[in-house]
Amino acid sequence: MLSGEDDTIFALSSGAPPAGIAVIRVSGAQARAALEALARRVPPPRTVSLALLKDPRDDGPLDRALLLWLPGPHTVTGEDMAELHCHGGRAVVAAVEEALGAMPGLRRAEAGEYTRRAFAHGRMDLTAVEGLADLLAAETQSQRRAALLMAEGHFSRRIEGWRGTLLDLSAMAEAALDFSDEDDVPDAAIEARIGAGIATLAQDVDAILAAPSADRLRDGVRVVLAGPPNAGKSTLLNALVGRDAAIVSDIAGTTRDRIEAPAAIGGTAFLFTDTAGLRGETGDAIEAIGIDRARAALAAADIILWLGDADALPRDDAILVAAQCDRADADRPGLRLSARTGEGMDVLIALLLSRAAALLPGEGDYALHARQRQRVGQVRDHLLAAGSTADLLVAAEELRLARAAIDALTGQAGTEDMLDRLFSGFCIGK
Repeated sequence: MLSGEDDTIFALSSGAPPAGIAVIRVSGAQARAALEALARRVPPPRTVSLALLKDPRDDGPLDRALLLWLPGPHTVTGEDMAELHCHGGRAVVAAVEEALGAMPGLRRAEAGEYTRRAFAHGRMDLTAVEGLADLLAAETQSQRRAALLMAEGHFSRRIEGWRGTLLDLSAMAEAALDFSDEDDVPDAAIEARIGAGIATLAQDVDAILAAPSADRLRDGVRVVLAGPPNAGKSTLLNALVGRDAAIVSDIAGTTRDRIEAPAAIGGTAFLFTDTAGLRGETGDAIEAIGIDRARAALAAADIILWLGDADALPRDDAILVAAQCDRADADRPGLRLSARTGEGMDVLIALLLSRAAALLPGEGDYALHARQRQRVGQVRDHLLAAGSTADLLVAAEELRLARAAIDALTGQAGTEDMLDRLFSGFCIGK
């Protein structure tokens, strides 16, 4: 819970000074008064105006700035807002913020408070908030594209469609159960319509769950390099990530633990893992632990680069790599490459990008995080339960639970809207 949630808040919303322009946002009931105190006037709504800002305490000039007056509720936070586009020097920003902080009822915003107010006032739901967080943390183009779709509410609108359908289905179920003696309630075919509606909605929910998740998009596609000692794993890892992330040595067993190195290749995030060399027996207890961890990494890998013998592939979909092909004795099956000379590296990178594309959301698609997928899975489970029962009372309860799961997904709550839909749709209660 943030302190003083009824306070008017202000913050620098652009980059840290010095900068060409500094945008200071004021949000809350006192935003208009703050604008009047600084500029001695308020421009027309959503119209940019130039004014000399003065400190209300001593009438001293602060800066000549552009003003924006944005009355609520149609603003980012759902509240009255003002924006001051000042010169971006440190002294200017500090002076304007000090003047704002001295006004009654104004305080500096806490981290994330603008977004929290947008959520509290219904301007964003929880999935859009999570998308915004991902957008701010995006480091690759694929992360940016998927996060932007989520932040702009593409998934929220789909959820709202699900919710509207559930309300209609719930209203029909309640009508069939409680108002069957009313002339304006649909006939017995309503149960068939409810069943068909549930099946159609369940298919749409299943389609979302079948799509790639956002976890790989955010954390990176996990690529594990594995094979026997001295197979060239560490050298290949360094070549892939473009830096010396792993120690390279001719001494067998140099890599004793997993070494993880993130890298962005072709706009896609990868997490490369170098592992201890795999061999059957070792008298070194530390190396044995490293081998066990290597096997655990293989079990969790999205893509495996196997630098060992073809008959020892750990998984059918592992990529067989004939590394160190620049050596005179190198004559093995698999993708021939040399991390030292660069031979075959472009082919390997193209193969990695192709494999990753099948694991990540496509262009124009959004992706769900673990929390979102859990809630959507609950919606699907309740729909399946509602569609598989012949008891309309049980089906109505499962539909209610599906709506509750959607409320948990979006962070919203409410039960009266189903009744509103029921009465308005079937003219009941006359």
